[in-house]
Amino acid sequence: MAKQSSLDTTLKDACQITGSVWAACLEREQAGWIFQGGYRLTKKRKQWLEEYLIDEKTDRWLCGSLSGGQTRSRKIDSVQAAGVPNLYIFPIPASEKVFLVGSASLESKDKKIWKLLATASQNTSQNLTLAAPDAFVFSGQTTAPYDLPRSLGRILSRVLNYVPADGAFLARYGERSFTVDAQQNAKSLLGKEFHISEHKFLSALLEKRRSLRFTATEDDWKDVRFFVSQNAHSCIILPLSIGHRLIGIIVLWRFQDFSDEEWLNLQHLGVYAASAADIFLTFAEMADQLKRQAMLNDFALVISSAQNLNQIVRRVFELLSRALRTKYISLFLLSSDTRTLREYRYVERRSMPRTEFLDGHPIASFVEQGRNLRIEDARSSQYPLSQQGTKAALIIPLKYRGDVIGILSLESKDTSAFNGYDENLLVVIASHLSGLVEYGRLRDEAEARARNLGLIHEIVQQVIGLTDIREVAQITANTLVQYFSYDLAAVLLVDRNNKLKIHGMSGEAAPLIKKALSEFEDPHQGGITGYVFRTGQSVMVDDADKHPHYLPISGWDAGSEVCVALQDGDRIWGVIDVESRDKNAFNHNDLLALESLAGFLTSAVSSVDRYQMLQDTIQILQTTQEELNERMEAQRNAENRLVQAAKLAAVGEMAAGVAHELNNPLTTVAGFSELVLEDLPENAPQREDLELVLREATRARNVVRRLLDFARQSDSVRVRADLNEVIEDVSILMRHLFETSRIEFNMLLISELPWVLMDRDQIKQVVLNLLHNALHAMPQGGTLSVKTRASQKDERNWVVMSVQDSGKGITPHDLARVFEPFFTTKADNGGTGLGLAVSYGIITDHGGFIDVESAPDKGARFDVWLPVEEKAE
Repeated sequence: MAKQSSLDTTLKDACQITGSVWAACLEREQAGWIFQGGYRLTKKRKQWLEEYLIDEKTDRWLCGSLSGGQTRSRKIDSVQAAGVPNLYIFPIPASEKVFLVGSASLESKDKKIWKLLATASQNTSQNLTLAAPDAFVFSGQTTAPYDLPRSLGRILSRVLNYVPADGAFLARYGERSFTVDAQQNAKSLLGKEFHISEHKFLSALLEKRRSLRFTATEDDWKDVRFFVSQNAHSCIILPLSIGHRLIGIIVLWRFQDFSDEEWLNLQHLGVYAASAADIFLTFAEMADQLKRQAMLNDFALVISSAQNLNQIVRRVFELLSRALRTKYISLFLLSSDTRTLREYRYVERRSMPRTEFLDGHPIASFVEQGRNLRIEDARSSQYPLSQQGTKAALIIPLKYRGDVIGILSLESKDTSAFNGYDENLLVVIASHLSGLVEYGRLRDEAEARARNLGLIHEIVQQVIGLTDIREVAQITANTLVQYFSYDLAAVLLVDRNNKLKIHGMSGEAAPLIKKALSEFEDPHQGGITGYVFRTGQSVMVDDADKHPHYLPISGWDAGSEVCVALQDGDRIWGVIDVESRDKNAFNHNDLLALESLAGFLTSAVSSVDRYQMLQDTIQILQTTQEELNERMEAQRNAENRLVQAAKLAAVGEMAAGVAHELNNPLTTVAGFSELVLEDLPENAPQREDLELVLREATRARNVVRRLLDFARQSDSVRVRADLNEVIEDVSILMRHLFETSRIEFNMLLISELPWVLMDRDQIKQVVLNLLHNALHAMPQGGTLSVKTRASQKDERNWVVMSVQDSGKGITPHDLARVFEPFFTTKADNGGTGLGLAVSYGIITDHGGFIDVESAPDKGARFDVWLPVEEKAE
């Protein structure tokens, strides 16, 4: 605590002298950068710094400064979190420590102060270390002794505190190889294996147990250069031995020579380093043994709790993966006839089963030999590796009553990854697994027979009494997939032209197959289904690609297939076809079950076919009768509507006559009012009343004139006209109706609207019909809007009139019929069903069209599109 307090005080004084915001002392260990002390490291800054040090680029930046012994600086983006814009590194010589300083900027004199502090820290560190050399063993320990790489990294760091080097690594000794577990400035070597047989000096080291010293000028340097930096000039290899037992080596190199005193010190340090390393290696080995014992206990629980073979395999894979630290585990189980094998692979923590033929399979030779095999270096072995980059493998046969029934395989990308303990452990597991596999196989066969009987019973229960042949076929396909988890099940039946057609299809691959078959003109007459349909012979295919009648379908790879015929005497009604992605997915029990099902399904299909023919005849007669009744009803409706139309025409003529009779007296009233006003003085009290009489008489006369214009029969004459004027004329006629019906009427007519070529009287009739329909849609009042706009559509210019109401709307069923002649929803109110039909005809005749949008209780909107007359260029 005193040392830590002294370091913090030193950092505080340096920050105050140099004007730095904060500072930290960091040490590079195997696990990363560790805090040794700090000043003004708030919780927020320290959290940011911990995340910053994890970054790979930051680590390279710090390590580069440490290895080169040079001060470095860089700008940072997270100024708010760090509290400063710049970071500075000051490495402590001959150590794995640096001072990391956060500051706005450091001048040259400030940097000299931090460098001086780093040099002084080096001297203090060396004095403390050399003062207690016997404490080496304890200084190498960590708070987590089971963390072997970190423990060995601390040992290597302590050695470098005594004898500094430009690079070093510690490798533990395995079976005829060394594996690098700790490094300093040699990150690329971490985890690398060096085989003794490939390096002569390693063989000499193993034989003599003596330290070795090399320089770049010696002939043996060519063997050493694989271990050291490219620019290294000298190298020392220090054996770590306990008695006559070699447990590892420490390799150090420099860009300059080691002194004789350092050479002697390293040999002395090897004793302490070996003792410390032996403690951690022994602890790690004991931990591995405990893990193996725990795995056997877990395996016993798996045996007692697993429900089926797939569950057993998955749990065993997970146990082996954790205990032996490998992701590449495979289990190969032979079928009862030994022609095929079921292959389970542990991929991304999932067991992926598939069926393969034993003949020609890479595992066939191991099945024949039936003995354990441990491969330490795959490069010198003939083992057919299944995983790219695999270097070690462990093969254990599964035997039941002396016969090989399977193979358990473990692979690793590390050389010599498995030892004798692992092999013995797998032998115990394989012996128990063999009995479970054989028991599971017998149980699966019994369950398969029970499922077959249940399948037929299930289908019989569901299709009895059905009269739809497609429903019968689809239920059969669905039940097949449900019971057996096939990727595809299809029922194909003959049509009236004696051609196969799909009547029922189910399974994961069904959508893909339907889409692919739709591209062919007659896809069902070839392939295996076509062959069974022509010959009536059942077919079971273990490998679809090798069958002469199999036709591949784009996007679908069938591994195996079973197809049986629905046959009644000499007549074939269709076929049942099931497929699986896996090869050899079916057995003889599956074939028998499908043939039994085909016999029942044939009777059901033939009965449904006869019933369907009778129903078709009855349906034709009923359809004919309904059509006759509809025609008679339509004729009566047409006659009634024609009578109603004649009434409306008569009312229109009478309205025109009444309007004509009203026009004369209105003209007289207006004329005499004007004469009286001419003689009446300007200040006469009666003048205001007479002006009101004149205005109202004139307005009434204009309404009568427009009514006469609308009712007058005339030839169709089209002229360029303004749609806004037509809308205004009609709205004046309707204004009184709007007021009495509590309708809020709004007109939004844009100015400078393009003129269109139109028959004014016909367009008036369209506007009047639309306004009348909107009025009737709002019996309780509402809002009615008429808008005009210019628009473009289909590369043409248009004038658009929109009539929108807030009425009861139109149902989706009626929306499709609104423009049909005589279709009306106002029959009880005198509607004829001709208004919209006539309007649509007028607009179509003008080269336009009408759009309608509506929903129940949300009003309706009619958009009338009229083309703008194109100007001649």
